[in-house]
Amino acid sequence: MTKVTLSIIKADVGSYPGHVEAPPELIEACEKRLRGALENGLINDFYITRCGDDLELIMTHYNGVDSKEIHKLAWDSFNDAAKIAKKAKLYGAGQDLLKNAFSGNVRGMGPGVAEMEFEERPAESVVVFAADKTDPAAFSLPIYRMFSDPFSSAGLVIDKKMHQGFTFEVHDIKDHKKILLNTPEETYDLLALIGNTARYLIKRVYRRSDNEIAAVISTEKLSRIAGKYVGKDDPVAVVRGQSGFPAIGEILEPFAFPHIVAGWMRGSHRGPLLPVSEMDARPTRFDGPPRMMALGFNISDGVLIGPKDLFDDISFDNARRKALDIADYLRRHGPFEPHRLSEEEMEYTTLPEVLKKLEKRFKKE
Repeated sequence: MTKVTLSIIKADVGSYPGHVEAPPELIEACEKRLRGALENGLINDFYITRCGDDLELIMTHYNGVDSKEIHKLAWDSFNDAAKIAKKAKLYGAGQDLLKNAFSGNVRGMGPGVAEMEFEERPAESVVVFAADKTDPAAFSLPIYRMFSDPFSSAGLVIDKKMHQGFTFEVHDIKDHKKILLNTPEETYDLLALIGNTARYLIKRVYRRSDNEIAAVISTEKLSRIAGKYVGKDDPVAVVRGQSGFPAIGEILEPFAFPHIVAGWMRGSHRGPLLPVSEMDARPTRFDGPPRMMALGFNISDGVLIGPKDLFDDISFDNARRKALDIADYLRRHGPFEPHRLSEEEMEYTTLPEVLKKLEKRFKKE
C-alpha cells in the first residue's frame, strides 16, 4: 500500500493589530495556491486554519516528508499572503519568512513543520494541534503524558499494542544533537532531559512494538534562525490516535491541566496553556494567554475527513477557568520572575545594556 504523507506547515505572515488573528484575506491567498496544487495533483487534500496570528496549512500528499515541491508550495503560499499583509500594513507582515529565496526546504527559513508518512489503517484518526504565543516545549508535558503516563493513557496498561511502550526522539537544540529513549524503562532519563524545557525538545514518538510513527512536533526556534527575536515559535504537532495508539480522549486528557509554558507577551513570560476552540484562538490579553487548539481528522485514501474542533467541549471549561485564574495570579508578578522568564530564557532583553551602563557603579562588597 502506498504511504500517505500528512504535512502541517505554519507561519505568521501578518495579523490584525498586535498579534491577534490572521485576516481571512491571507487564508484566501493560501487557499488559491493550494487549490491549484490540488487540481494538478501535487497534493491530495488540504485544510487551512489559523491559530492566533499564525496560518496552518494542513496537507495530504504522496511525496514523502521533506518534499521540495510541497515545501515550495507552502513557501509560495505564505509569500502570497505576506504580500497582501504588507500592502494592508498588517502587523508583523511576513515576519516568519526569514529568507529571501526558497532553498529546497522551509526548515531553517522560518516556518514550522510537522510531517509524518504512514500506511493508512482501516480507520485512520489523527489530531492536529496548533499553538500560539508559546514555544515547542509546550508539547513536552502533554506528549509525555499521552505516551508514557498510564494515569493519562489507560491504553498503556490495557492495550496490547501500546503495552511495550514508546520511543521518544529528543533533540538538544543548543548542541544540535538527538537521542532515542525508550519508555517505560528509560522514563526517568527522558524526564531528566525534557524537564529542561529551554534545551531538550521532543521531536517524534514511535510505537515500540513495530516502530510505527505516532507523533511529530515542530521544533523550529525562530530566534536561533534569525539571530534575534522575531516572534514566538508557535509550534504545531500531529498525533495518531486509536487502534494501537492512545485513544482520542487519552490524547486530549493532558490538556485538562493548564500547565505553565514560556511565551506570552514579547515571548518573555510564563503563562498557563489555555485549551481553546478554533473560534477562540484569538489571544488578546497581554498578547495571550498562550493558546492550544486541537482539530480531529480521519484520513481516507488521502482525503481529510473533518475537522472536528476537539476543544470546543464544555468538559474543558474547568481547565479554562483554572488557566484564567493562573493567568491573573502570574500577571500580578509584573516584571518579576516567575512571570518574567529568566535571563537565559528571554527571547530578547535590555539587561546586557543595563549592566553595561551600570558596570562602573558596581562595587565589591
